[in-house]
Amino acid sequence: MTIESYSFGSIKIDGIIYKKDVIIFPERVFSPWWRESGHSLSINDLKEVIEYKPDLIIIGTGALGAVSIPNSTLEFLRINEIRVKILQTKDAVSIFNQEMEKRQNVVACLHLTC
Repeated sequence: MTIESYSFGSIKIDGIIYKKDVIIFPERVFSPWWRESGHSLSINDLKEVIEYKPDLIIIGTGALGAVSIPNSTLEFLRINEIRVKILQTKDAVSIFNQEMEKRQNVVACLHLTC
């Protein structure tokens, strides 16, 4: 999977444009990705990602960084030895593409708007 472009509210992945938040697995895209509490990321929002057992989760918090990650979510990931990078979505896109060149077991969870 390669992210070809990102702009507020839109992302192009392997030639397909998505207008809703996405989870990008190495072999597929899940969209729309909804969170239980909108701009707060809970463990339940990451259930399928955690079951996938990635080496790294990249979280894009939106163009303005509106998505927050509670300490309880971060602690769960730490205890389960899941590496995570949290960035505004523009930066998360760049990191995801770089990481995909290095390894196959990376998942990105990206909020496309605010």
